[in-house]
Amino acid sequence: MTVDIQAANRTAVTKMQEAHPRLVGIAQARDVIPGSHDRLFLHAGPPLTWDQMPGPMRGAVIGALIFEGLAADSRAATALVESGELEFAPCHDHQAVGPMAGLISPSMAVYVVEDTVSGTRAFSGINEGYGRVLRYGAYQEDVQTRLAFLNREFADTLHQALTDMEGLDLKALIAESLHMGDEAHNRSRAGGLLFLRALAAPIAAAAATPARARDILGFLADNALASLNPVMAACKIMTLAGHGVEGSTLITTMARNGFEFGIRVSGLGDRWFTAPAATPDGLYFPGFDAEHANPDIGDSTITETAGVGAFAMAAAPAIVTFVSGTARLAWESTHEMYEICLAEHAHFTIPALDFRGTPTGIDLQKVVETGMTPRINTGIAHREAGMGQIGAGLVRPGLEVFTDAFLAFAQEYGFAD
Repeated sequence: MTVDIQAANRTAVTKMQEAHPRLVGIAQARDVIPGSHDRLFLHAGPPLTWDQMPGPMRGAVIGALIFEGLAADSRAATALVESGELEFAPCHDHQAVGPMAGLISPSMAVYVVEDTVSGTRAFSGINEGYGRVLRYGAYQEDVQTRLAFLNREFADTLHQALTDMEGLDLKALIAESLHMGDEAHNRSRAGGLLFLRALAAPIAAAAATPARARDILGFLADNALASLNPVMAACKIMTLAGHGVEGSTLITTMARNGFEFGIRVSGLGDRWFTAPAATPDGLYFPGFDAEHANPDIGDSTITETAGVGAFAMAAAPAIVTFVSGTARLAWESTHEMYEICLAEHAHFTIPALDFRGTPTGIDLQKVVETGMTPRINTGIAHREAGMGQIGAGLVRPGLEVFTDAFLAFAQEYGFAD
């Protein structure tokens, strides 16, 4: 098969940049996520079985089963999983994304993000904030209380607010947040404030009571990661736009499940390429260290895949106080990523670099040629279920998975030795 890889890559990365994600509402997962059903539980990263799931993923599954009313406690939840009655699948296989464990169960509320160019939709759950939360594998009573609030009163009110305001332009939110010191992944303080500012008046008008408005606005104000989940779904929209281009070596998915790191390539369809997940280097909360850390986990690397996150760290030097490193490292991280990317983003720019576009469109071929793998910044989960977040840091996947994908690409397009 003869293909023009350069032309294919230009097409793919252009489509990715031209996509225009807009947050249009909130709905139950079973009602909007393609292929959803009452026994389907979505998780972060590439496929894995219950036996392979690390502590944080198992804890999140347990918490989701308790939330769904399918189990009363961890023992009952484990027995139900082991009965084989449930189906597990990657969020990415269903046009969804989830941070850390990424659990989306059938009756959970999800943000609905739509591409105004193509009409494609992507989905992500509601961010729970910091501390002991489901996405880090916690499932105790306080976690369930928060889930009930977020997936009912909070979701209902935000959906009405979004309907009244005719949606929220997430592409514009990401672009503006980069000019305010965010990198749109682990540092989302500006994005969270922009999200709150846009929604505050509509929430006040939509809330059933002043007390409900106060609780919802208070939660958003206290959660600097409030915008992360819809931004992740926006990044999924953008990478979906660049996916499926024949002959393209654009990487359109990077994801981790705490056991393996996986990628997908535009010109190779929905095939996963995987390798063992690495453990991040970073800063730990008091009382914890690397011995307690689980290997890297979560779909939030969709931000780096779309050209922000660690790729835009030069816009957010203050992030190093959370993930470790120096302001110089933040600058170097962005500059290094230009070497493995196909383009500079036309809409996401960095003031400190004279408004140069962020490095966008990871090229599988350039990764293999340079031996330079993508930079990722991330939260760190405890190895054990129920413990939650213990730090944040930086991680780089090994070269093996990219080499495997490149060999498969060469075989697919007929230029392997």
